[in-house]
Amino acid sequence: MADDEPQIDRTVPHSARIWNYWLGGEDNYEVDREAGDAYIKVFPGIVGMAKVGRAFLASAVEHLITAEGVRQFLDVGAGLPAADNTHQLAQRLDPDARTVYVDHDPLVLVQARALLADAPEGTTAFLHADMRDAPAVLSRAAATLDPARPVALMMMGCLGHIPDDAEARATVRNLLAGLPSGSYLALYDGHDANAALNEAQQDYDDTGAVPYRLRHADQIREFFTGLDFVGPGFGPYENWPGASPDLKGLPVVCGVARKP
Repeated sequence: MADDEPQIDRTVPHSARIWNYWLGGEDNYEVDREAGDAYIKVFPGIVGMAKVGRAFLASAVEHLITAEGVRQFLDVGAGLPAADNTHQLAQRLDPDARTVYVDHDPLVLVQARALLADAPEGTTAFLHADMRDAPAVLSRAAATLDPARPVALMMMGCLGHIPDDAEARATVRNLLAGLPSGSYLALYDGHDANAALNEAQQDYDDTGAVPYRLRHADQIREFFTGLDFVGPGFGPYENWPGASPDLKGLPVVCGVARKP
């Protein structure tokens, strides 16, 4: 292992690796599979929620490119690579589309090298940075993204990692403040309306893994304050055209909105 290679703890379950397991990936360990199976036992719908996250990402990228004309994406809290990542989805529609991924997790840093291997040079980058540090994120992203042109800020199931509501809102607000008028926020997250989901999440948090905060749907909507919704607006994923009937009725909300 190289001196600068981050140490990966294989003894404690990791949310990104568990998400990878639920999606059928191979970047996970036995401790993650055990925690993932325990979660499923209490709330089987979590596998569908994982699929909703990927499905909404695809729907949002397609809408942003084809309907809104966006060609730049800032994917914050990106997590582990999976099938059809943001840059791949975007570049199928426009090969010149640019994407910057941001994550503070050392596990994601390791996997990002493989994620970027297929991207045309200069169109895609990964920043090892904390999403709460907006000045650092935005200044470093400017090496790949044109700060004068609209950017889609993608925040897919990541804001629960900031448990304090005021700090989470400030994180979104500060990132958006550094993006030009005509930029967008695309966001999805699970919410706390399902008792079994709440129980499963608490059981997971009690393992000693990094906890995840489930919020009310109206608290998630507050992240869009001051923005103008586009497309189907804010609500369950099934509101989006082409949503699979198998992914309906899950405790997930999402939306895309434009910065005036």
